Amino acid sequence: MAERRRASRRRPAGVLDTCVYIDLALLNPADLPAVPELTAITFAELQQGVSMARDPISRAARLEVLGAAMADFDPLPFDAAAAARYGTLVTLTIAAGRQPRPRRIDLMIAAVASAHGLPLYTRNVADFRGLSSAVEIIGI
Repeated sequence: MAERRRASRRRPAGVLDTCVYIDLALLNPADLPAVPELTAITFAELQQGVSMARDPISRAARLEVLGAAMADFDPLPFDAAAAARYGTLVTLTIAAGRQPRPRRIDLMIAAVASAHGLPLYTRNVADFRGLSSAVEIIGI
């Protein structure tokens, strides 16, 4: 019965935060949208992770994650609509008493999700505190 309730709440589509994509193999598919989406910003964040790897083994593992993302997803762009929404999210972040600068990448991913009318799935709900009026945040 619990599985049926969980499946009935499954969203048709949603944007995966970078941390969700990285941990995808550890997560229950029923907790994710039926059609997961990644953003171009997520691709950039994954590339940053490859560049910042401290050793060849970590770099190879991160490169494998990036390669899978590039093979499996056509990323949602950070376009003019997302840029406009980003400004809104920065304003909401400041209104929540938080600094937007250290959250730029998270805010850009959230802006893409919001501009597309999609919920954002994350393992770090606290990173998006104060944004619920502009984007639906789903913690997993």
